[in-house]
Amino acid sequence: MSQIMHLSLDRLATPIGEMLLVADEEGSLRAIDWSDYEARMHRLLRLHYGQDGFRLEPVRNPHGLSETMARYFAGELSVIDTLPVKTAGTSFQREVWRALRAIECGKTISYAELAKRIGRSNTVRAVGTANGANPIGVVVPCHRVIGANGSLTGYGGGMERKAWLLRHEGCAQVSETLSLFTSPVLS
Repeated sequence: MSQIMHLSLDRLATPIGEMLLVADEEGSLRAIDWSDYEARMHRLLRLHYGQDGFRLEPVRNPHGLSETMARYFAGELSVIDTLPVKTAGTSFQREVWRALRAIECGKTISYAELAKRIGRSNTVRAVGTANGANPIGVVVPCHRVIGANGSLTGYGGGMERKAWLLRHEGCAQVSETLSLFTSPVLS
């Protein structure tokens, strides 16, 4: 019989909606998502850890992670750089996710550049798929990946959130594109 992983779940109000944070007992982030995508988050947790391989327990500010994320949203952008993360997924996915963490705040790169950074220039589509399967959004900053022509491309939390996150981080090179995604709800 395998051991059941005990995970903490907290809900954090942010300027762009309620964020869900999932942490393990050691204090590593296992998932971050948005409450309007909670079903997807549960599905991914089951995929990675098994139907009965984990238990989620509501916990306020597990290991100080919620407080740290609140500081990020308040403008202390670098606080997320050293947050501990632990993911399941394939070795290729984890390689892509590690490369995402190396994208400097305030910068964006293309999927082709991301593939090149991991030494797999011919796997742009696979890199895009791995980017889209990232379970720890914002901290593993998949929102910093844009199209080769500078256009905003898909984001699991919605394009308005991606635009907000990039504006929040000061991504000047995409400011014209970002103005197309100004939403009264998220502004």
